[in-house]
Amino acid sequence: MRNRVEWRDARVAEVRQIAEDVRQISFAVDGAVPRFDPGSHSNFRVEIEGEAATRTYTVIPAPVGQIAVAVKLHPQSRGGSRYMWGLEAGDAVRLTLPENRFELSWRAEHYLLLAGGIGITPIYGMARALAARGASVRLVYGARSRGLMAFTEELQSLLGDRLILRDNAQGQHVDLEAEFAALPANAECYLCGPIGMLEAAKRAWAESGRPVSRLRYEVFGDSGLFAEKPFTVEVLNRGVTVPVRSDQSLLDALSAAGVEMISDCRRGECGLCAVRVLDRDGQLDHRDVFFSDEEKAEGQRMCACVSRLSEGHAVIDVGYRA
Repeated sequence: MRNRVEWRDARVAEVRQIAEDVRQISFAVDGAVPRFDPGSHSNFRVEIEGEAATRTYTVIPAPVGQIAVAVKLHPQSRGGSRYMWGLEAGDAVRLTLPENRFELSWRAEHYLLLAGGIGITPIYGMARALAARGASVRLVYGARSRGLMAFTEELQSLLGDRLILRDNAQGQHVDLEAEFAALPANAECYLCGPIGMLEAAKRAWAESGRPVSRLRYEVFGDSGLFAEKPFTVEVLNRGVTVPVRSDQSLLDALSAAGVEMISDCRRGECGLCAVRVLDRDGQLDHRDVFFSDEEKAEGQRMCACVSRLSEGHAVIDVGYRA
């Protein structure tokens, strides 16, 4: 569960384009900003189609008194990234002080950092912190093309040949099995990337025989096995059928339709918004890290905040929502 949330007023201090589809946005925050560790996140009040909403972004290293994020403009944005990309210097925002659920242990002899696409955001901060401490670290960063990679020049200067870039457009991919095989026995791996990369890493890590506790990961919830398409859900015992747009989460659609839901992380981590799936004519696209592989294969529950139906219709049970 998250720590006590403290909201603050802030203004946009700077907006910089750091990759073809990524902007770094820095905010000058009212009041002191406590020190935060790499992997931390802040919540932001955003406006989507005239309605207030909350979105969470990884915070990256920033000057004293500021909070900075790197935001990818998603083609199927649910509105959060479009709002953030629309911000300009001087704009007022509401945000929370950073809190961390993806922490470095500081105990390992060697660290392997793996990033896929915008998953570089927490990994970038970790790389800087580890390098500053003189830790043994290797960072492998893959993306669909070199132009989509953020922070590469700084990371190259910081890590030298300990930074490995994998440009998918050039046929280069992260060799998870080889990376894991080369690690010393007590090494740790920190990974952030799309769900497919995460699932492959979990399988390769298990096959390597390494302790589960030494693979730590985070996934960005917009990534799935299927392209986003509209679908509908019938809510059991509620007499309501809810359409879900391609740029909308099931959780947001249910809430907008007046179906009361419990939620917290909105990133597929806590499981509070999970619903039962009683019937469906499309495939479940699990985009969470809450359910195990076995539970996902059963196809009986899904996290409404990030997971969705590939298309078609499903009957769901949201349980008792007071």
